[in-house]
Amino acid sequence: MGSCCTPDNSCSTSAGTTAVAIAESTVTVYAVSGMTCGHCKSAITGSVGALDGVISVDVDVAGGLVTVTTGGEPDDAAITAAVDDAGYELTGRA
Repeated sequence: MGSCCTPDNSCSTSAGTTAVAIAESTVTVYAVSGMTCGHCKSAITGSVGALDGVISVDVDVAGGLVTVTTGGEPDDAAITAAVDDAGYELTGRA
């Protein structure tokens, strides 16, 4: 078996390589109540992270904050629903 890079078993970074860049991302911080532990963090990260357009989710349990990075403007209604589905309450943007 050869390399997965190219048919001649070499890795290539030639001009033919395509780079994918995110044209615009938006970071939005939400206040969320009811979070108390690592399980809360996992539940919210999984629920919000599964939404279309979400690039990353960072949960600060102690601070009651959820930072969501999206490609473009966030869908506040979808994020609110995902937090609700996880069992917590999004109380607004922080």
